[in-house]
Amino acid sequence: MTNISRPLPRKFYNRGAADVAHDLLGAILVRSTDQGLSSGRIVETEAYLPTDDAASHSFRGLTPRNASMFGPPGHAYVYTIHARFCFNAVTEEKGVGSAVLVRAIEPLEGMELMVERRGKHAANNLVRGPARLCEALDVDRSWDGWDLTDGEQLWIEKRATPLFDQQIVVTSRIGISTAQDKMLRFIVQGNKYVSGTAAINRSGRSVDW
Repeated sequence: MTNISRPLPRKFYNRGAADVAHDLLGAILVRSTDQGLSSGRIVETEAYLPTDDAASHSFRGLTPRNASMFGPPGHAYVYTIHARFCFNAVTEEKGVGSAVLVRAIEPLEGMELMVERRGKHAANNLVRGPARLCEALDVDRSWDGWDLTDGEQLWIEKRATPLFDQQIVVTSRIGISTAQDKMLRFIVQGNKYVSGTAAINRSGRSVDW
């Protein structure tokens, strides 16, 4: 079960996006609504860097659309794509445009609620991919800029169980047309909820937050 007293602290996010993307694997993304609690273990992330990353929304500078990406660490950056939504955790200090896209979770709580929101019954596709994830958790653009460290309504908790280094692999990012060579996608090896496949290398580090 989740515990609202354990949101990841701001210092967790106040680091490079690649480090945060790596360390978010195994953490628990939680959404609390009047309908109930829904949550899942993060199994796939992608880092988007503040410099030399043409695929990052911050690459061309600050705009009204990406302003939250430049906000304080530990806030949400939610953007719209094809009338659907993608959830990111903002990283590094205020004024630096970097974030981590959460691409997939493994459902833990509120499965029936997530199915109701999505209207789908294929369990392994319920939250595979960032848009499906947001739909299942009822996360839309209105959550852009939300403080994830408050532990209210939308937050990320520390890992419930240890995640060992050999369970984490790194790949190139998927679903983008630029900067495809950057190895900034992190996945839990063999997890059926991961949203896509690519050539993999083992990660070289692990931090138990």
